Amino acid sequence: QEHLVESGGGLVQSGGSLRLACAASGVVFSALNLAWYRQVLGNQRELVAGIGRTGILNYADSVKGRFTVSRDDAKKMLYLHMNSLKPEDTAVYVCHGDGPFVGEDYWGQGTQVTVSS
Repeated sequence: QEHLVESGGGLVQSGGSLRLACAASGVVFSALNLAWYRQVLGNQRELVAGIGRTGILNYADSVKGRFTVSRDDAKKMLYLHMNSLKPEDTAVYVCHGDGPFVGEDYWGQGTQVTVSS
């Protein structure tokens, strides 16, 4: 049973753009706080951007002004628009959703983003 599935990763040159998408199923999507995390092998998972169920946004300092997170509750989709990409943005990007009830904690499998210099 897949809850969150990411897509849109790939290889891009420094300064380029990508749009990541996260499709949800089997969840009450509108009730979830959603976020994108990223992880480099051997490092801790890092919060990149979050969007609450009421639309409140938060971003890591390293991506402010370059990344934009958005959600479409009708389509059960979470997005991350990434502009002015840098090599240090290279990571596996994972979407996450957590809801108000116990057990409502969902992680996707991740999508690889590689930025070449």
